[in-house]
Amino acid sequence: MDAGGGRRYERAVRWMDDDHFHDQCGVFGVFGAHEASNLAYLGLHSLQHRGQEAAGIVSSNGEQLFVHRGMGLVQDVFTADQIDKLPGSSAIGHVRYTTAGGSHIKNAQPLAVDCGHGSIAVAHNGNLTNGLALRHQLEKDGSIFSSDSDTEVLVHLIARSKAETMIDRVADALHQVEGAYSLVFLSPDELVAVRDPYGFRPLCLGQLDDAYLIASEPPAFQLIGAKFIRDIEPGEMVVVNKLGLQSLRPFRTSAERRYMCIFEYVYFARPDASFDGISVYDARKRMGRALWADQPVEADIVVPVPDSGVAAALGYAEAADLPFELGLIRSHYVGRTFIEPAQSIRHFGVRLKLHPVQSLLKGKRVAVIDDSIVRGTTSRKIVKMIREAGATEVHLRISAPPTIWPCFYGIDTPTREELIAAHKTVEEVNEYVTADSLGYLSLDGLKRAVGGGGFCSACFSGRYPVPVTDNVGLRRQLPLVGV
Repeated sequence: MDAGGGRRYERAVRWMDDDHFHDQCGVFGVFGAHEASNLAYLGLHSLQHRGQEAAGIVSSNGEQLFVHRGMGLVQDVFTADQIDKLPGSSAIGHVRYTTAGGSHIKNAQPLAVDCGHGSIAVAHNGNLTNGLALRHQLEKDGSIFSSDSDTEVLVHLIARSKAETMIDRVADALHQVEGAYSLVFLSPDELVAVRDPYGFRPLCLGQLDDAYLIASEPPAFQLIGAKFIRDIEPGEMVVVNKLGLQSLRPFRTSAERRYMCIFEYVYFARPDASFDGISVYDARKRMGRALWADQPVEADIVVPVPDSGVAAALGYAEAADLPFELGLIRSHYVGRTFIEPAQSIRHFGVRLKLHPVQSLLKGKRVAVIDDSIVRGTTSRKIVKMIREAGATEVHLRISAPPTIWPCFYGIDTPTREELIAAHKTVEEVNEYVTADSLGYLSLDGLKRAVGGGGFCSACFSGRYPVPVTDNVGLRRQLPLVGV
């Protein structure tokens, strides 16, 4: 191997989105269907955008649980032979992107255990803000953990519960945790789905013939020909067994407001998803229109950063009466590892994913629409790449407010020190990314564009609806905790 600066080496990358917020996780459940594990496999395909590091399925034949988990994409983790080893008419599945706990097979979900009450498996989307404190207490009391995931805290709390039924043991555990969670549990004869009282993370109910389905997003139902019934309500527990479906309210008090993550509409969810009757695609187009009202610019064309910026760019172009052009083409064949060439190939990582269309950009004043700026590194490379393609001006517009606080409710965000907008003004961020101008959508504009009820926007405002028990240092920084 060449010892100089031009040597080549293999580097693992996180889905080539190293300057975006990373999707949290996706969960899927099915009860009462022939080939349940195959349906779970297809459902997880539809949720792959929510996590690409690991995938897993646990099935039940009514007597025992069967487990398969692995690192990588759904299609890589599961083969036809492996699906055949997951028999039964019920199953739960999970796709993971690391939030709490590291990227390792031991943290892949669903977690499945045998305890004194029998077998139980759980898949979790979200983050327990008091999970570390609970873990320390459980370890003091003699519990032994096999993973770094906060989800395992729930398993221990359920195993230690003295309640008689699985439903009551799950409720007992949930009364002790804080934070964000959309959960699916599976025992040999029962499926339980529950959403936290604030509704941070989405969770939906569907039906296929006589089978009931649970998913993080409705498009997972559409792929398998199932129908969407409704969103599971914040604080609701849905129980499915041989007696049918039952809706429970296990929490002693209800949250006064909903706080679904507003970033689901900005970036995380699939454009064809809808939550609480609000179309994600339509909301993103409204964000683009609102962005034009907040941050207009004299330009010749509007170009999205694909794929997350496309709908907002359409809205911006319509409001500005400007041509919408696909001036950046995205490669859909970027793997999770690559061989990095000599540093003489500038902006290699971005070029591997995005390709400028010189004939569209040359000689043009370009308004570039993206959903967020995290560290600023990718935005800087995109601006330079568009300039090198011949654009005379590059104006960057962001369809969300500046991100100045990390998330503790299930999104893998950098530390506050790494968030460029947390310690730089808009003018200073613009100087770093080298655009001719930079403009963000206002928080009020974002909320109007999404519409509907209350949302968590802590990453923009620093107002955390649920206390961040595990981060004392953050609590000391915050001028206000709660909304």
